[in-house]
Amino acid sequence: MTPPVFFNAHHSPIGAFASLTLGQPGAKGGLGLELGGPADRAVYVGVEERDEPGRFRALPFYGEAQTQDAEDYDVEGLGDFHRAAALQPFTESSISRTLGASVDEWRAGDLTFRIVSPVRSVPDPETGSGADLKKALAPAVSVELTVDNRQGKNPRKAFFGYAGGDASHAMRVMDEPGLTGVAQGLTTAIATADEGVYAGLAWQPEAILMPRHQSNLGFMLGSIGLLVGEVPAGEIKTFRFAVGFFREGTATTGIETRYLYRRWFDRVEEVVRFALESAKQDAEEAAAFDRALAERLSPERAFQLAHAIRSYYGSTQLLERRDGRPLWVVNEGEYRMMNTFDLTIDQAFFELALNPWTLRNELDLFIERYSYEDRVRLPGGGETYEGGIAFTHDMGVANCFSAPGTSCYEQAGLTGCFSYMSGEELLNWAICASLYVDHTNDEAWLQENANVFEAAVKSLLNRDHPNPDERNGVQGLDGDRCDGGWEITTYDSLDASLGQARNNLYLAVKSWSAYVLLEPIFKRLGREDLAKTVRDQAARCATTVVHSADEEGLLPAVIGEGVEARIIPAIEALVYPWITGQADALSIDGPFGDLRRALEWHFDLVLDKGHCRFADGGWRLSSTSRNSWLSKIYLCQAVAEQILGKDPDNKADGAHVNWLLQKDNAYFAWSDQMLEGKAVGSRYYPRGVTAILWLTGGERPLQHLTEILNGSKLEVA
Repeated sequence: MTPPVFFNAHHSPIGAFASLTLGQPGAKGGLGLELGGPADRAVYVGVEERDEPGRFRALPFYGEAQTQDAEDYDVEGLGDFHRAAALQPFTESSISRTLGASVDEWRAGDLTFRIVSPVRSVPDPETGSGADLKKALAPAVSVELTVDNRQGKNPRKAFFGYAGGDASHAMRVMDEPGLTGVAQGLTTAIATADEGVYAGLAWQPEAILMPRHQSNLGFMLGSIGLLVGEVPAGEIKTFRFAVGFFREGTATTGIETRYLYRRWFDRVEEVVRFALESAKQDAEEAAAFDRALAERLSPERAFQLAHAIRSYYGSTQLLERRDGRPLWVVNEGEYRMMNTFDLTIDQAFFELALNPWTLRNELDLFIERYSYEDRVRLPGGGETYEGGIAFTHDMGVANCFSAPGTSCYEQAGLTGCFSYMSGEELLNWAICASLYVDHTNDEAWLQENANVFEAAVKSLLNRDHPNPDERNGVQGLDGDRCDGGWEITTYDSLDASLGQARNNLYLAVKSWSAYVLLEPIFKRLGREDLAKTVRDQAARCATTVVHSADEEGLLPAVIGEGVEARIIPAIEALVYPWITGQADALSIDGPFGDLRRALEWHFDLVLDKGHCRFADGGWRLSSTSRNSWLSKIYLCQAVAEQILGKDPDNKADGAHVNWLLQKDNAYFAWSDQMLEGKAVGSRYYPRGVTAILWLTGGERPLQHLTEILNGSKLEVA
């Protein structure tokens, strides 16, 4: 794989909902806070030409100079403050780039530019040490700018800076002892503690790089801020910067919170100072983590995983409620929906491996505020039957928590996008809660929520069929909140092959998986009656799926409703018993051997016969939809390889990389929904961390994954 160069990627602190997005040519990145996409502002990284003093080269992450802002003042163009252009971008062919999950490095000529944003565990705020939490949650990333002037005969200037993007606050030069920096209002800043660096503001970078008067460097009407240092002739020199983000005051409505990092930081100046103090250790830790990933994966997979991890962290928020309790949020990329439950379950593997408390925190809030009781209807019927507990699709949007028992997304009377996902979100709670208990052995939490586990099973049974004698293990009813519509799945933008919840093959296997995971939960609780109930339901579900196959062995996307599309995600939910080490449930010789054989046969057919492939070799989740989601492809690849024993699909990996790097797609960093390779939705998105499953294996894959991710830190120590 030829290392790609020009694509946007996140460079984000954990839990700050902030990003230095960079990589797409032009003013297409920049410093963003709580945004659903790149800030579309210029970033300046460059150096003076070796043999042409007064001429400069920069990485191509800026556009036209901001001189148009001056036209509001100098309306007839009579002023003499304009400077002749002296800055040119490096040629694209002269630039190389190496992307890891923690370090992103560009090289061009004598310049090396490195952004460091470590992947690390976040301690539980209710039990962890303040020092460890402060280190993990400082809302900043560090930057290294190295210039090799050993062949130069003249001193050369090097510079790093940005154009502000917040119309409500001016750019400013920092007035802080021991620091040189530029900032926009109270929210973003770049600073250094290196001696000999100066800061300036202007409409043109040339006015800062070659100021006519030093007193002009504080020009606060300017929209560009640069930090400029000098590299002596015959030397190589590295400058270290911190890029900081800060949001003071109340961060969210609905539930009043502030960012948890406010425990330690009151100003952005304090953020960048702290980040500079820990920058060297952060860089060592980051490099070790990237090595751990690269040595275990092909270049195509290492790239996709690194890219996905970055987009995940760019969407994270760690908040603090008024009573001091932490509140973890993963925002849904460009949509900014908060803790969308069908993303939570896909991000659970990554969170459990690094910081399991975050998953528990999400589950607790779903119980406390985002659960509800409903009734259910048979298709076409008017009578309602007892339903039970269900959970909302999300918790709100764009820093606004929704009212208790409601989401920002779900509406009544619909049969497609924006309808209710009650059944799938119920499964998601049952599975996520079971994964958490299995991985952490948190008996206190299990006992505290025993009634929720019991209520979940009762609700699952009622959504199968109101008559126990007619239950087949599969959801057959819709919640009454649909009110004339019907429930959908997480695949809300696909056709009925994956979009309809009722009798859906994907959800049928997910139901089977939930029942399998719940059996040991109820045994731990001493509820043998419920353990038997879920065991019987798992058997019914497996029988229903196996008997739905056609003569060729293909399984219908929707069972018994004439939807004969073919889908890859039939195998998706096999991942959960694998994660919990329930090998017997997945064995050909085990109690569900017929199901395992049926799913493997189906999977082989849909790929081998081309039902679920695009022309470039990429995976097509449904034979009747051109819309394919990379996060789900990654998950199904892990299932195919680790459970079904298939070889990695290298051609597909190459196709999926190409999807991400297409010019229009590359702007959005990591994106999920691809319409024949074009990013059409779920852009700037966190869900791709399902790719973390490529790293693991064995009988207890989550424990193995935890050892891999934390082992890189031992290397540094």
